Amino acid sequence: MAGADSYATPAAPGSLVARFRSLAEASWFQAVIVGVILVAAINVGLETYPQIMERVGPLLLGLDKLIIGIFVVELIIRIGAHGSKPWRFFLSGWNVFDFVVVVVCLIPLGGAYAAVLRLARVLRVLRLITVVPRLRILVTALLHAIPSIIYVTLLLILLFYVYAVMGTVLFRQNDPVHFGSLQDSMFSLLRTVTLEDWTDIYYTQSLGSEKYPPKGIERYPDAVARPMPVIAALYFVSFVVVGTMIVLNLFIGVVISSMTEAQSENARAMLEHQGEGEGVEAQLAAMERQMQDMALQMSALRTSLERQGAQKGPPAESP
Repeated sequence: MAGADSYATPAAPGSLVARFRSLAEASWFQAVIVGVILVAAINVGLETYPQIMERVGPLLLGLDKLIIGIFVVELIIRIGAHGSKPWRFFLSGWNVFDFVVVVVCLIPLGGAYAAVLRLARVLRVLRLITVVPRLRILVTALLHAIPSIIYVTLLLILLFYVYAVMGTVLFRQNDPVHFGSLQDSMFSLLRTVTLEDWTDIYYTQSLGSEKYPPKGIERYPDAVARPMPVIAALYFVSFVVVGTMIVLNLFIGVVISSMTEAQSENARAMLEHQGEGEGVEAQLAAMERQMQDMALQMSALRTSLERQGAQKGPPAESP
């Protein structure tokens, strides 16, 4: 939002650029834009109901055009706030996102592409991320956490692969439904790590497929019931502890760490922006003091000249 924009040069007081900046940075203006985004989200949702469109369809379409118009005016104000350097608006990725969303909504698509335009209008809801600082920090943290999340994901894949091979070797004969192949074993482990009825898989290996048959076991007439209570307990408990309690908590730790870094960067940027504003004010104050000093010097010089003229007196008359 406007509060995240940085301006290259100070605006002259009372100028159109200064008014644009004051408006773009006003809290009430940002609150109005948030309200418009929420109305746009509700409007798009109501358009999915045929009954509502039959009753108040023209009203919703007119409201949609009004919303687009407000967004266009907002972009004009925010771009105009940069004065003679409007391209600086596009230096921020969030500003580019806002611009693209609004431009896509202005594309006149009809006929077969009407559904595409309707889907594009849903993107306006995502603008809420750009206008709410906390959401912006959260998304920034998630983007910064992607490299670390990739490494944690690789660790989780290795864990899945090792346990899938072990499960296929140990439980294939007893439970070919869940451990008949490597891909079946990995899918069963995914079900286990999400804790979605994983005890059913465990009981089949612990008690045997004869006492606790899984669904679909009738498709495998060669299955041999082999209860392995100790091995099954060690296998599933260790996987749940390592996969769910440790590896998944690593994801949480990575995201929290990235959020802390993002908040620190945001606070640092705000301090730098505040320092830039204070630096401009200090320069203006120094110039004002210099002008006052020059005025005092000119006044003193004028007084000195007047005194010298008075001391010389009127010119003497010629005889």
